[in-house]
Amino acid sequence: MIEGSLVIDMHGHSNSNEPVGMIPDRSRLLLAMDRAGIDMACVFHSCDGRGNDVTARYVEGCTDRLIPFAFATPTMGDDAERELRRTIDDGNGFRGIKVYPPSTPWPLHDDHWHPIYRFADERSLVVLLHTGPEPNAEPKHLMQVALQFPGARFVVGHSGNVQPQRDQAIAAARAYPNVFLETSSTFREPGVIETLVSGAGADRVLFGSDQPLMDPRSQLGRIVTSRLADEDKRKVLGENARRLLDLP
Repeated sequence: MIEGSLVIDMHGHSNSNEPVGMIPDRSRLLLAMDRAGIDMACVFHSCDGRGNDVTARYVEGCTDRLIPFAFATPTMGDDAERELRRTIDDGNGFRGIKVYPPSTPWPLHDDHWHPIYRFADERSLVVLLHTGPEPNAEPKHLMQVALQFPGARFVVGHSGNVQPQRDQAIAAARAYPNVFLETSSTFREPGVIETLVSGAGADRVLFGSDQPLMDPRSQLGRIVTSRLADEDKRKVLGENARRLLDLP
């Protein structure tokens, strides 16, 4: 906790990317969480469906701190839905879905993604999408997706990261109650947190760090040192995520 506020990180990885220094060492991740004051973190293996078993082992014995998300992609074909049924429906503790459109030939609103969204829609699941300036990952495509799958709860990873994609993310959150913004970003730009909250409302913004790719302390600092009211900071840091994930 930070000053009595629950802190939930919506964006963490169980996979490695050694060229950029992302090492999937759970003990290091938990230490970083402890030092930063993060109570819980969502984690996923954003490579392919086979990585879901890695995530399951990664959170084993630590599900009070780590919340597993299942990775799915339409490049898996029919195996994508089977993998989601295996990880989510079969009681393995996975509470959401992560998707990464830049690794596919299809923009995030293409029909190829619909079986994954439909699965989430039928179960009121969270879908965390990577978004950014990549053509397949622009948040503007959510205008179609959120309308078509109102039961799914879409979290706009990185909130588009840069302009004009950030404005697209805010517009989608303003237009649809099942779209939420997530704060992690590799770009340093003062005032972004305030922009997201003023644009979409404090109830629609969620803290994310992208750890261990990013240091969670600097990502948290953008919120803690922002000009938000204390009540709005508490919502962004963890209260919104607790409600979204249906946590006690």
